[in-house]
Amino acid sequence: MQQDQAATSPDTDGEGAASRGREPAFNLPRGLTAILLFLALVHFLRTYVLPAELDREVILNFAFLPVRYTLPLGEQGLVWLWTPVSYSFLHGSWEHLIFNIFWMIAFGAPVVRRIGIGRLAVFWCLSAAAAVGLHVIFHWGEMAVVIGASGVVSGLMGAAARFVFSPSGRISRQFAHLNRRLSFAETLTNRSALVFTGIWFLTNFLVGFGILSIGGAGSVAWEAHIGGFLFGFLLFAFFDPRG
Repeated sequence: MQQDQAATSPDTDGEGAASRGREPAFNLPRGLTAILLFLALVHFLRTYVLPAELDREVILNFAFLPVRYTLPLGEQGLVWLWTPVSYSFLHGSWEHLIFNIFWMIAFGAPVVRRIGIGRLAVFWCLSAAAAVGLHVIFHWGEMAVVIGASGVVSGLMGAAARFVFSPSGRISRQFAHLNRRLSFAETLTNRSALVFTGIWFLTNFLVGFGILSIGGAGSVAWEAHIGGFLFGFLLFAFFDPRG
């Protein structure tokens, strides 16, 4: 998604963001950089270090499986408890991982700058759980394995849609995190936000109907994408320190 670099400062509630000078075009928050490196390290170890049998154990114990919740929880130890989050740290291929990293850089960076790494940790866990929460409704009892940070990425996109578009519809790449958070009504009447949200949902519906394939991860859990996006869009205010 291309971003227009505004010549004037965005809506900053009087904080004078423009006076802070220009930032490099590629300047990620340290917390986000650490997360991306961790995701890459996990996939590197699974791909090149762990033997296949041990990697299958990793998938069994850390991926999300809808069928798990049709079995007596007492027979599974505590695996059912952490897999709604731990699945988001695993990926099916380098293409899958790179695809998620690309969008996390684009939309995760302004969210992290706005809410900080501590709130991001909570946001990550809850958006991951919300994503598979919607997914499991449509795939109850299935043995299909769900892995990848796509649900969290979708949550970050939903959250970003609430503030990266100023009332004028423009995006300032450097200072988007300082914009005023738009109300639901403002977001849904903001032309840029509405077009972005519409294209996002259309893309995921096309994926759901098998018309479009994205991310290089085989079967796409598009319902999880929608669950994550709705979580970020509807509940971002609870994480937003700017009020």
